[in-house]
Amino acid sequence: AEELELLERLLGLPGGNKYGVQGERKGKGARRGLERVPVLQTNNGPGLTGLMTIAAHLVRQARKDQLLGSTAEEKAVVQQWLEYRVTRVNGGSSKEDTRTILKDLNMHLEDKVYLAGNIFTLADILMYYGLHHIMVDLTVQEKEKYLNVSRWFNHIQHYPGVRQHLSDVVFIKNRLYTNAH
Repeated sequence: AEELELLERLLGLPGGNKYGVQGERKGKGARRGLERVPVLQTNNGPGLTGLMTIAAHLVRQARKDQLLGSTAEEKAVVQQWLEYRVTRVNGGSSKEDTRTILKDLNMHLEDKVYLAGNIFTLADILMYYGLHHIMVDLTVQEKEKYLNVSRWFNHIQHYPGVRQHLSDVVFIKNRLYTNAH
């Protein structure tokens, strides 16, 4: 729910939405079992369920549909990364999962500024929020190993309004050593 409140503020929405959570918190070892899923209480009807559904709803409410992608292909890529965010980043908590996620992203971002190519989208915002706790704990060496992720993450955290109260993740801009003799 915190992510959705951050998104709400970023989009300039008035706030005041009521968020709840469905399901149980998964234990460290439990791979199966109920996942905690955010719920948005609406005035009419049963409410909206799921991070992606609610996030897309907030984007449309703020009339910032470009964050969902402009072309059919961009929309599909944004959707793909939002699904990845929910299925892999939310689910993956082991060191091995984290390494796989960072490796996937690092390869994908090799020739891209943003997840959907050259446009800033909801996928970038929610992936940033989802990875923040991971990036905070990376060593300088790990940040250098996943250079494309680091470049992207640093860019997103300085995007106006995104970071809010989250801590600034520091990336050393200049290499401390070179291979030149």
